[in-house]
Amino acid sequence: MPYKVAAFYQFAGLPDFRELRKPLRASCARLKLKGSVLLAHEGINGTLAGDAAAIATLVGELQHGALFGGRLDNLELKFSHAAAMPFQRLKIRLKKEIVTLGDSTADPTRRVGIYVEPADWNALIATPDTLVIDTRNAFEVAMGTFPGAVDPGIKSFGQFKEFAARHLDPAKHRKVAMFCTGGIRCEKASAWLLSRGFAEVYHLKGGILKYLEGVPEAESRWRGECFVFDGRVALRHGLRERAMEAGCDE
Repeated sequence: MPYKVAAFYQFAGLPDFRELRKPLRASCARLKLKGSVLLAHEGINGTLAGDAAAIATLVGELQHGALFGGRLDNLELKFSHAAAMPFQRLKIRLKKEIVTLGDSTADPTRRVGIYVEPADWNALIATPDTLVIDTRNAFEVAMGTFPGAVDPGIKSFGQFKEFAARHLDPAKHRKVAMFCTGGIRCEKASAWLLSRGFAEVYHLKGGILKYLEGVPEAESRWRGECFVFDGRVALRHGLRERAMEAGCDE
């Protein structure tokens, strides 16, 4: 696999995010990386691909370099590989939010739900009093999910709060466990639920990708594929590309 893919995010105060765009783009271009990065006052969210050495250099710059000044010291990182470059170009974009919910009361820099490590996820979702919710869009859920998880039937994450307001009750749903692709949507969703009085809110740390990376397939409760927003389309256990299965290499 000639290309390494890094998916990363962190909610962190970046009041100077507009000034960060140009130097970050220059660093990525120098390293010949392709993909997309979102910058906002609340943090960073991106997926970039390139050779392994370039990815390692970029991650080091994000976590320890002068540009961010140590503000990304808790970067959520997931690595996978691709047989072909999964992106056509490099995009560094400025946004109001790094994942759009449209409600300023959901602030993961102040309060989020309880992180659940992939190794502990099976036990949590098997607990009878736990309501498991897939916070992804409907077409993503259709490709794969955890059996028994509630599908909100949303077209975009911004609709999650309307779903929750209609169908979730903090007096009835005392224990909620959520999951998404990489963990970022669940952080904001958990912050929103906590702001609405829900008592116990859990979310899968690192998301489905971290689960598929670390949990042995024989022990996995995941069914189907995990949609990813790049040229690979979907990943399976071990973060394998779907084209690698059943002798159908691209």
